[in-house]
Amino acid sequence: MIITGMAHFESVCKNKLVEWYNHNSKEHITLENVFVVWACKTLQNYKALLSTTVSGDGIYAEYTYNGDKQEMYEDVYKKDSNRCLKSE
Repeated sequence: MIITGMAHFESVCKNKLVEWYNHNSKEHITLENVFVVWACKTLQNYKALLSTTVSGDGIYAEYTYNGDKQEMYEDVYKKDSNRCLKSE
């Protein structure tokens, strides 16, 4: 896989998250349900954090492109909890 720029990388990431979601969830989504939270390029490497607009799914995906090896890695997480922690 060869990434040609940030717009191309973000597009690939969105498509990969839709593919993952539709394979691993009962609910199906489209590209309109996916958004980029954060993305950057450092030297020949790219990284992006993505999520979905599906209420309550807690899905958070991280994509990393290694430009040296021309490989892309996918890590998908699900939020287990959200609580307020106050100091004593």
